[in-house]
Amino acid sequence: MSTENKKIIAVNRKARHDFFIVDTYEAGLVLTGTEVKSLRMGKANLKDSYARIKNGEVFIYQMHIGPCPFAYYNNHEPLRQRKLLLHKYEIKKLYGKVNEKGHTLVPLRLYFKSGKVKIEIAVAKGKQKYDKREDIRRRDQKRDFDREKKKY
Repeated sequence: MSTENKKIIAVNRKARHDFFIVDTYEAGLVLTGTEVKSLRMGKANLKDSYARIKNGEVFIYQMHIGPCPFAYYNNHEPLRQRKLLLHKYEIKKLYGKVNEKGHTLVPLRLYFKSGKVKIEIAVAKGKQKYDKREDIRRRDQKRDFDREKKKY
């Protein structure tokens, strides 16, 4: 990731634990004004969210953006589906990859880039229980190795 004026709003930590990341894409989001205000306050959660391709368009589901406390009558629905902005060739590529068995679209992080809200989505393949245990074992070994290395 380059450091070109990015302010991270939310990260989906569970995605890297539950999935192997195959490929990543950056997409824009179609949002209302109150949603952008809430995102500027950091009220977003990507934990159980996922993306789907429907009629040649990509939508994200279950992404929670908290209601804006300053908007009374014109507030947004926190869990509504939101359209992602991608090029047609990117959508076609995603469609081909997602149709392979076991692959899905998972959001990784939400951030501001040059004043615009962007989302990083990934084509991911689900991990089995033994894969998750292997990752945990590898992480623990690395931590122990770093501890030993630090002693000397």
